[in-house]
Amino acid sequence: MLNISLPDQIKTFVEEQAIAAGFNSANEYVYHLILREQERVAQQERIESLLLEGLESGEPVEATDDWWEEKRSQLAVY
Repeated sequence: MLNISLPDQIKTFVEEQAIAAGFNSANEYVYHLILREQERVAQQERIESLLLEGLESGEPVEATDDWWEEKRSQLAVY
């Protein structure tokens, strides 16, 4: 178990947000926020991994206006 002390102003804010979001307690609300943060971090790590994979996937291509136009026309076919 984790016990966190908050200044009164922040404690009041957390309690108000918990009620407004439909949680039964401030603890449930904070737990939900932490779960969302875990998901956000995991998603960010996945994006970074995919970006690195893309960077390492082959020869670099200069993304000129002509290159983008060709890609758009290829997508229009589908």
